[in-house]
Amino acid sequence: MPPTIELRAKQTFALTPRLQQSVRLLQLSSLEFQQELRNALDTNPFLEYDPSVTEELSAGKTADGTSADGEALPAAERDSALESSQAEPAAESVAASDDGGDYAGSGDYAGDAYGRGPSRYNGDSEAADPTEWARVQPTLHEQLHDALRLYRLDDRDREVARLVIEALDDDGYLRQELADLTDIVDIEPELTEDELLVALRLVQTLDRPGLAARSLSECLSLQLDALPADTPGRDVAKQVVEHHLDRLARREHAELQKQIGCDAEALRVACALVRKLDPKPGNSYGRADDNYIVPDVIVRSVRNKWVVTVNPAVLPRARIHRMYAELFAQSAGASRSPLAQQLQEARWLIRNAQQRFETIQRVAECIVAHQKPFFQYGEIALKPLVLRDVAEELGLHESTISRATGNKYMATPRGIFEFKHFFPRELGTESGGTCSAAAVRALLKEMIAAENTRDPLSDVALAKMLADQGVLVARRTVAKYRHLMKVPPAELRRQV
Repeated sequence: MPPTIELRAKQTFALTPRLQQSVRLLQLSSLEFQQELRNALDTNPFLEYDPSVTEELSAGKTADGTSADGEALPAAERDSALESSQAEPAAESVAASDDGGDYAGSGDYAGDAYGRGPSRYNGDSEAADPTEWARVQPTLHEQLHDALRLYRLDDRDREVARLVIEALDDDGYLRQELADLTDIVDIEPELTEDELLVALRLVQTLDRPGLAARSLSECLSLQLDALPADTPGRDVAKQVVEHHLDRLARREHAELQKQIGCDAEALRVACALVRKLDPKPGNSYGRADDNYIVPDVIVRSVRNKWVVTVNPAVLPRARIHRMYAELFAQSAGASRSPLAQQLQEARWLIRNAQQRFETIQRVAECIVAHQKPFFQYGEIALKPLVLRDVAEELGLHESTISRATGNKYMATPRGIFEFKHFFPRELGTESGGTCSAAAVRALLKEMIAAENTRDPLSDVALAKMLADQGVLVARRTVAKYRHLMKVPPAELRRQV
């Protein structure tokens, strides 16, 4: 059949560039959004840093004419705040901060953003660097390298010890074979396994006992060796961790007594000693990655009402550079210049950033209204909630609510929680009502905490106790929730 040319008409829906940017900004976490804004400030000449609105926030003023604690401002101050908020289309600015690590729980926070502007940390001089106040815990590798500097070693021995330190995992274990380390560095003459073994023994003595172990058995044994020789149960515990860890995990106490040749009391003391040891000593050190959380909103109780405010520490401080925009508008052929696209993108970013925080605050207020008992009574009072309920109430699409709750956090008097935490699954009750899965987990936690450690509750017993309280949950569901709470099964919770 010969080739032909055919024309067809077709209708499709496509998001405009502005809507694409709005969707992308909404689903970013607070730290990712701050990084996005920093990149825009660095690359777009029409954007500049603007601390003006943050100063109003630090004074406790809001655009609706109330103070940060919900009280009405005097008429003159209220009019000034309203004028500032209404001037946004002209100034095209919103408040912000690039300080991602601090929790701003009160209205007097005004940190420096993007390395510019005055600093107000602890009332010190304006030249003070806020990062100097940050407490940074050294990582495992940094701590061991610092300890190694105190030893008098020749260059070769020091290099071999550094090689062993760098090969350690974050939990403090050496999981590579010593023979594999010989190919990593180029040292003449070639490294031998004996040299690496000597360096390994040195690293194991640099800091916390149990570091640089090649197995769990060796880790626990090193910790036992560091205890005084007269520690009760030390000798029996060494035999257990070196040869019988599997039997200890299975609670085969009778077989352990037979293999070791000790009585029940000596074995009980030894097992209690082993439980006090740290199976992952490297976790006691700091981590190099950014493993902190910055809350997007703050929930506070004001006159018996739960008030939701956007965290001032994550708001963006940026605005259109008025002088550059005016000069560009006066230039010939401005509409055809490549800079016209950058000016348009700058305006979109300012407006989409403001819309992002308005959406997050609306969603947070809706969540707080639905889950008000949680803030008064805790996890056990969490109600079942789904994204569709919030979407219908706010008149938004369910996918928008999903983006507004993903990687977003809420600071409350009970701690910092992810938005998703307030959407527990619905479970049925004997009376025909409903309860949330989070409430069931809270009940399980209370039951397990109150159990007899010599006769712990099985999953079947826990399911029966929940049924007695009107909550119908299968045994496998109890096992799943117990696993999510990182609670071992009954046979491993039993204490002799």
